[in-house]
Parts: sequence; C-alpha cells; structure tokens
Amino acid sequence: MSDWRPASGPAAAASRAALMRRVRTCFEESGVLEVDTPALSSAAVSDTQIESFEIAASAVSARPLFLHTSPEFCMKRLLADGYPDIYSICRVYRDGEAGRRHQPEFTMIEWYRLGMNLDDIINDTLHVMQCALDDKAPVAEPAQLDYREAVLDATGLDPLSADTKSLANAVDADNRLRTAIGDEKDDWLDLLLATRVVPGFANDRLTVLKHYPASQAALARLCPDDPSVADRFEVFLGPVELANGYVELADAAEQSARIAADIAARTRRGRSVRPVDSHLLAALESGLPECAGVAMGFERLQMIHDKTDDIGDVLTFAFEPDE
Repeated sequence: MSDWRPASGPAAAASRAALMRRVRTCFEESGVLEVDTPALSSAAVSDTQIESFEIAASAVSARPLFLHTSPEFCMKRLLADGYPDIYSICRVYRDGEAGRRHQPEFTMIEWYRLGMNLDDIINDTLHVMQCALDDKAPVAEPAQLDYREAVLDATGLDPLSADTKSLANAVDADNRLRTAIGDEKDDWLDLLLATRVVPGFANDRLTVLKHYPASQAALARLCPDDPSVADRFEVFLGPVELANGYVELADAAEQSARIAADIAARTRRGRSVRPVDSHLLAALESGLPECAGVAMGFERLQMIHDKTDDIGDVLTFAFEPDE
C-alpha cells in the first residue's frame, strides 16, 4: 500500500512559516519590493549544468513549454522596465538529482539590488541569511576565499591555467571518467571543486567563494580589474551550497555570445538545446541598470535552521517517484 503520509510534521511547517516571515521582513525593512513571475515559459536556460522540465505542446501552445529553473530572466525584464530593488520567493523546477540535498521542485529566494558591487552584494547576502536564520545562524565570522586561491591551496593547481589532464589527475579519474568528460575543462573544474575544495570548508561558519573563472561567469559580468575572472560568488556551509550570486552582465551582445557558447557545449555533451529567451536579450538591449542578484535555496536555509542534513525533513511533501 502506498505511503500517503507527508514527509514532515507541523513543527517543520511552523519553522518554515517563521523563517519565511523573517525573510520577507528583512527585505521589507531594506525597501525591496516583492514581485511575482510566471513559472511557464516558451524558452529555457542554456546553462550546461541546469536541465529544464519540458511540457509537451498542447491546446494553449503549439510548441513545448518549460517550467522555469529560476525567475531570473523575468526579473531582469522588470529591472529593465524601471522597477526598483526586487525579490521573489517562488517554486522552481530542475530536472536532475533527487535525494538528501536535492529536489526537482524547491523554493528559491531571488533578489536584485541596484548599484551594488561584488562586496556589497556579498554583504547583503550574508545579512539576509543572518535575518533568516536568526539565533540559529553560525556564530563564527564568515570566511571569504578567492576561487583561484582556494583551488591552489587545496590541490596545488592553478584553475586558470591548468590543463584538463592535470585536473583529471587531481581527482584520480579513471579511464571511464576521462572518456566521459573528455576535454571539457569546466566540467573538470566543477568536479575538482566538489571533491577536493568544498569538502574542506568549515561546518561552523559560512564560506563565500568568489571570483569564479571567466569561463564560468554564466550571467555575471567579468571583473573590471581582472577579466580572467567573473564577479560571481557562492555561499556554502560546510560542503552545502546555499546561494549563488552575480554582479549582473548587462551587455546584450556578450550575453548572446555566451548563450551561443552554451548551446555549442550542450551539443558536444549530447544534451538538449532549448529555445533562447529573446525577451531577455531585448531587455538587455533596452538597458539593464547596474545591479547584482542572488539566488538562494529556501529549504537549505531551513535545513541549517532545523539542524538536519535531509531536505525531506523540511518539506511537507518530498518528491514521490513512481514505484
């Protein structure tokens, strides 16, 4: 007989509601406007590390639709139209792993602040986390590390100049893995980060990893002082990623070139190529103001607050695959 019961009880729901109130209060006190964006789109992200759920053509659309993996594109359209600082708390959908830290459907907090540089948005992110976690926030002062220095310290390799053979050797890759990843340097860097660098982060303090390689800029601008790296950062507690942020790229031509590069990379990897969001590019063409943005996993915040390492403990209903 199917187990119909929820994944967690009223205590977890009460904790979630209180955490949600603290997040909204934090943004309200900072003058950040809450906005709503659609979950369905005719386009999808090109990022090689993110897979979208596709909905078949139907009576309402002759083409397939996609569930959004983030409200980012629509929020940037709002900013380009003159909106002030904004935030959204919404359900997002990503096709991939389901387990103790991942779910195909989860809650994302995403926000954008006008005129902030990298240091500003990092400090703003740490402030939001402090507000959300309240007395459950880590007491130790957050650590801030440059990506290049963190990789050098952990492995002795310079991630900006190391070749793929050196990266593969650093993770003790067998022949099967070397064949699967091939010469995709960013895939090797991701594996190196996950297996050799992030596991060394402290469990009693937040770690901010900043200035990712330019090849991993995604939607971040390149650092004005060093174009070999991007104004991108992530926040971790121990090995668990909590937030991903950028000083946003506002150049439509550069963004179009990055999307084309993503499409080429997806093709090489044998992954589906999704329709490009022309509305985003048009918004950038019209003029995106200088801004920085952050995406943060709400359930992972609650996992810290409730002191659990299983995302199912903070969800009313976890993903229920077919039996």
